[in-house]
Amino acid sequence: MRVGLAGVGHWHAGMHLDAIRHAGASVAAVWDPEPAVATAFADAAGVTAAVSLEALLALRPDLLVVMGHPLAVPAMARATLAAGVPMVLEKPAAPTTADLCAIAPGANAFVAVPLANRCSPLWAALERLRAEGSAGAVTHAQFRIINGPPDRYRSDGVGWMLDPAIAGGGALRNLGLHALDAALMLFGGVLPDIASAQVGAMMYDEAVDDYALATLHRPGGPVVTIETGYTYASRAPGGDFEWRVGAAGAYLVDRGDTFEVATLHDAAVRSLAPLPAAARYRAFMADTLQRLRDGRAPLVGFADYVRVMQLADHIYARAEVRA
Repeated sequence: MRVGLAGVGHWHAGMHLDAIRHAGASVAAVWDPEPAVATAFADAAGVTAAVSLEALLALRPDLLVVMGHPLAVPAMARATLAAGVPMVLEKPAAPTTADLCAIAPGANAFVAVPLANRCSPLWAALERLRAEGSAGAVTHAQFRIINGPPDRYRSDGVGWMLDPAIAGGGALRNLGLHALDAALMLFGGVLPDIASAQVGAMMYDEAVDDYALATLHRPGGPVVTIETGYTYASRAPGGDFEWRVGAAGAYLVDRGDTFEVATLHDAAVRSLAPLPAAARYRAFMADTLQRLRDGRAPLVGFADYVRVMQLADHIYARAEVRA
C-alpha cells in the first residue's frame, strides 16, 4: 500500500515514516507548508516531495497521514476528506473541541487517530482473562504518562505547542489524551464524572500546564486516576509510563518495556511479552493498513478523538489550578 505524509514538520513525522516502512508499505510522497522542510525530510528519507497538498492528494495514496499546525490541520483534513482519501489524523488536529468537530467527516469516512496505546498488550490480556474467568469487573486503574521538559518542543521546531491558544492546553491536552482514551475504554466510551482534578504550570515558567492529575468515576464503575506531565527529569524518549488496571481476581501492569499479570489462579506474577512504547506507532500503522484492506473501521476513530477532547475540557473546567 502507498501512504502519503502531509505536514512533515510535525515531530511525529519520523515515527510515521518508520511505521509505514515497518508495515511493508511504501511512501507515495511527502509535503509540508514549508517547502524547505518538505525537501529536507524527503531527501533524508529518500522519497519524493510534493509541491502542494493538492499534488499529494492527486497521487491517490491508499492512506494519508495528516499532521501539522493545529490552525492549519482542519483545512488539510477537509481537503483529504473531499478527495476521498483515507487518513490518519495526527494530534493536535485543532485548538479546541469545537474546531475539531468542524472537520465533520461523514459516517463512511476512514479517519484513524494514532492514540497508539490502544495497542498495549494490556487490553488483549484483560479480555482473555475475562473470557477464561480469571478476571472480573475492573474496580480501579491508573494511567500515567510523563515525559521530559516542555522546551523540547521549541527544539523540535514546534514551539506553538507551548501556546495554549494554538495547542489548546499543555500536558493534559497533549500527552494526557492517551491516558484519557485508556480511561474511556474502561467507561465504555461514556464521559465520566470528575471527582477531583489539579492542573498547573508547577515546574516550568510556561503558559501551558506541565502537570495534571485527575480522578474519574461513574456510579457502579471503576475509579480511574490519570496523571500526565512534562516533569520527567530527562529528555530521553520514554519518560515515566505506566498503565495499571485492577480487576476482581487480576492485576495488570504495562510499563512499556515490561508487562506483568497477576491473578489469584497463578502461583507467581507472570511476565508476558511487552510492546515497547517506541513500537506502538508501528503496531498502530500495521493495524490501520490491515483494517483498510479488510474494509473495517479504524481501531481509534474520529468520534473517539472528540470524546477524549471533551473529557480534557471537563477536567480543565473542574480543575484546581496549581502554580
